[in-house]
Amino acid sequence: MRICLLTYRGNPYSGGQGIYVYYLSREFQRMGHEVEVIASAPLPELSEGVILHQLRSSSIYHPGSSFRKNLAKVRNPVDLYELCASRLGIFAEPWAFSFRAYAKLKELSKQRHFDIIHDNQGLGYGLLLMKRLNIPIIATIHHPLLIDRQADLGQANGLRERWRVKNFYSFIRMQAFVARHLDRIITVSQTSAKDATLFFKVSPDKLRVVYNGIDTDIYNRYEDVSQKRDGLIMVGNTDDRKKGVLYLLQALQMLGKDGIKLTIVDDAERDSSYTEDIEPLPSYGFKLVRKLNLDGLVHFTGRLTQDELVKRYSTAKIAVVPSLYEGFGLPAAEAMACGTPVIASAGGALPEVMGDAGMLVPPGRADTLAAAIKQLLNDEEAQQRMSEAGRKRVEEKFSWEQAARKTLQVYQEVLAKR
Repeated sequence: MRICLLTYRGNPYSGGQGIYVYYLSREFQRMGHEVEVIASAPLPELSEGVILHQLRSSSIYHPGSSFRKNLAKVRNPVDLYELCASRLGIFAEPWAFSFRAYAKLKELSKQRHFDIIHDNQGLGYGLLLMKRLNIPIIATIHHPLLIDRQADLGQANGLRERWRVKNFYSFIRMQAFVARHLDRIITVSQTSAKDATLFFKVSPDKLRVVYNGIDTDIYNRYEDVSQKRDGLIMVGNTDDRKKGVLYLLQALQMLGKDGIKLTIVDDAERDSSYTEDIEPLPSYGFKLVRKLNLDGLVHFTGRLTQDELVKRYSTAKIAVVPSLYEGFGLPAAEAMACGTPVIASAGGALPEVMGDAGMLVPPGRADTLAAAIKQLLNDEEAQQRMSEAGRKRVEEKFSWEQAARKTLQVYQEVLAKR
């Protein structure tokens, strides 16, 4: 089978979408399928043999980007619309990517035929144009981004910021419309499936649930360091308000007299991920650390390799996932695979992923989170029990090979119907 994967942001540092496209394409190739990926910057990391087609992109969404410099790069109406929309505060990247991907697919289709097109959460109008190519089109929705909008609105300060948030997320109407008109929608949890029906009105008979995997060859205990576990770890983009860094830092402030250290695997400053000529800005998490006077207790690691990340998990006494919502929750599953006890909020699919292998607290409650952290830090027996149960659960339920096989079953289902 010849498979075309579309991902408008595919770099692993862009979040779970980048990890998803790397492992799915790798497993497809191992199974003997031909895989090509169409992506724009920040580009995905792909295994050898997977073909990458790079589309144009720019740094126009960064506050420090220059309208004049980007105007000189405009080559067509899609470029112009994306640039102008960005200056109005609208996130038009999925829209623009879908039209560029359609043009690229038309070009590639003159040379070879794809059996399936699989979009990775972009859901731009260009996908509907791809129907002209007479190729089945499916998409993965990790979770409906309406939930991100709700989280941002909940933490917005004043009417002006609320308006900015609503304007930025205006592309959600497009995603909902496109999702309803595709052949199938894959979600990465039962929770995401329910929310795709609730928020995007996708018919349940079009939905298929395929859990993400965890690479347990990489995410494993580092025995030489896991005996010296200390402190807390959080992995996630702190600019994403639904990741709940606010509540974790408030909990840390409540525990201040205990001197508990927190490692945040994220950048303290943000660049555009596209170019090097834009001044970096402090991340939301870094600004909160300063505001709450937690400088001496919180360390930002910046970007880490997988091996470095595994070592961080293995040296932490507890991994905390304070998200208000997760469509799956890769950091929770990664920590479990490394034998690190996990405290997570009961937001989205986190209870589904963790089962009884971790400790769950209500989302958005700093006081309850602080109490759970203190309780688990003082209970070594519970830490050991959760460490063993977490690793076992990941090994039994979350495999990338299994995810790829189930995804192929969805492809075959669509092809057979055609």
